[in-house]
Amino acid sequence: QVQLVESGGGLVQTGGSLRLSCAASGIIFSIYAMAWYRQAPGKQRELVAAITEGGSTNYVDSVKGRFTISRDNAKNTVYLQMNSLKPEDTAVYYCNAQVRVYNYWGQGTQVTVSS
Repeated sequence: QVQLVESGGGLVQTGGSLRLSCAASGIIFSIYAMAWYRQAPGKQRELVAAITEGGSTNYVDSVKGRFTISRDNAKNTVYLQMNSLKPEDTAVYYCNAQVRVYNYWGQGTQVTVSS
């Protein structure tokens, strides 16, 4: 059974930091591309950051220079370090694992940035 379990969300003030974690089980983690998406109320889910199995990364323009995605294959975990948080970063953040036709989602973790 595949599970992606996010943690690390919460309430933080503008300018603060959070680190999200996503622990994967039931998959060969090292071959999966991993990503973080987010969905704010009334908006579509958007890709925030992604990391390939080889470690290449990409980010949505709005978080470049503030967020860092990383992975630890030994721990089957992907991270999202979020610095200089803004109210517009408020959303539910979802972990995603994808390889070929296989695509899995976590349950999401709420991030709220107060102004």
